[in-house]
Amino acid sequence: MLLPRRRLRRICAVAGVCTLALTGLSVPAAADPGPRVRVEVPGPAPDDPAAADGPAGSGYRYVPRSFPRAPAASLTPVGLTAAAQGADGQVTKVIDNGDPKDRLDVVVVGDGYTAEQLDQFHTDAKQKWHDFLGVEPYRTYQKLFNVWTVDAVSQDSGVSGDPGKDVVRNTALGAHFWCDGTERLLCIDQSKVDSYVAKAPQADLVIVLANSAKYGGAGYNEASPTLGYEGIATASAHDEASSQVAVHETGHSLGKLADEYSYPGVPEYQQYTGPEKPESNSSVLNAGAMAAGRTKWYRWLGAASPDGGTVGAFEGGNYYVKGLYRPTADSLMRTLGRPFNLPGAEAMIAGFYRHASPAAPVDRTQRGSTTASLALPRAGDVAHGEVLVRWYLDGRELRGYRDRDRMTLRQLAFGRGRHRLTATVTDATSAVRDPAVRAKLTGSTGWTVQHGTGSATDLASRIVATPDAAAVPGRAGR
Repeated sequence: MLLPRRRLRRICAVAGVCTLALTGLSVPAAADPGPRVRVEVPGPAPDDPAAADGPAGSGYRYVPRSFPRAPAASLTPVGLTAAAQGADGQVTKVIDNGDPKDRLDVVVVGDGYTAEQLDQFHTDAKQKWHDFLGVEPYRTYQKLFNVWTVDAVSQDSGVSGDPGKDVVRNTALGAHFWCDGTERLLCIDQSKVDSYVAKAPQADLVIVLANSAKYGGAGYNEASPTLGYEGIATASAHDEASSQVAVHETGHSLGKLADEYSYPGVPEYQQYTGPEKPESNSSVLNAGAMAAGRTKWYRWLGAASPDGGTVGAFEGGNYYVKGLYRPTADSLMRTLGRPFNLPGAEAMIAGFYRHASPAAPVDRTQRGSTTASLALPRAGDVAHGEVLVRWYLDGRELRGYRDRDRMTLRQLAFGRGRHRLTATVTDATSAVRDPAVRAKLTGSTGWTVQHGTGSATDLASRIVATPDAAAVPGRAGR
């Protein structure tokens, strides 16, 4: 459905929220030719008077994937010195929790950083990831993530649109505020971003940091058809509220969650009359119908949620005031600064395990080790539930070694020759109740164990293990 811009401006004035980009709306292609991408507009800054209700977002726009007004299309911006070009594209693993095939790999690229500011970019990337870890379930599951930085060297420091709309800077990724006429919408040239992301060994999620303290961001939540990542979240590096914008956007890309805010005062969004929604946190059913039908988040009904209150069915969400229900009154998918609610956290954990394995060796490159060690997905505790480990030697369970994260091979009775050691890990988290999700929280990994050469005359008794090559079962987009 397309609405005239003049009518949309009237809606903005009535609703108090700019809804020019309500889902499904776009500017006709003839007005701006070229491929376009759907991006979420962040809600007003927390200190903005328009943010009285703290909406996490203000709908969606369809913006160009590439911007002709951005600097030249080469991989390094025009005007860089030879030294700066040499630094451009350098890849650093800043958080190392294992092999990329076993972990969810976050790639952070900066824009508006000159060659002399790359150290600042690395500091900013670590700080932004620290902000992510302040939000559950990222904090509990931080061991499932690798974080990479890719250096994008810009000719100019800072990004376009900061501080004013008329400011234009020559940067590597073409990041700019005032995208599609909205000050806080921070867009990038996606083709340029991809040229840097492709340099990392693996990308499951992309974060673009603008060298700016201006509030803003955007959610590019379509999976990349070429690189396989789930989405791009843009954020201002030096604005704390922008971190919340980025985490909210991963609720869409990783969690496949719906927005839980609505558009009061917009006629087209007063009453939903369509079919059931596909997102796990949006439903046409009230709590009674949900429980009777044993569907959606019925397993969580009545549970105390970290965002306050109990899980129920609260009318309003997925942009509609009536006719659609959300799980709680006020989660991060509705308001910045709030936690994910229980169904939302479950969806996020499912998204993490779409890319990360619950069972992985500490080091897949290790050869001839005398121990077999596991990199567990999280710590087992009363608050989050147990992490169960079972060890098997040639198919027989070693019951005395249950729930250990490592095996010292000399403690076992091996006959000479080759043997098979496997470990099965189950994340028995209390944060997951859906059996379909829980089924994906068990995985196995293995080692080939060699005791001597197998010859009867071999007097060497050294026992060594070599981990299997990484498998990639169930990893979306691979």
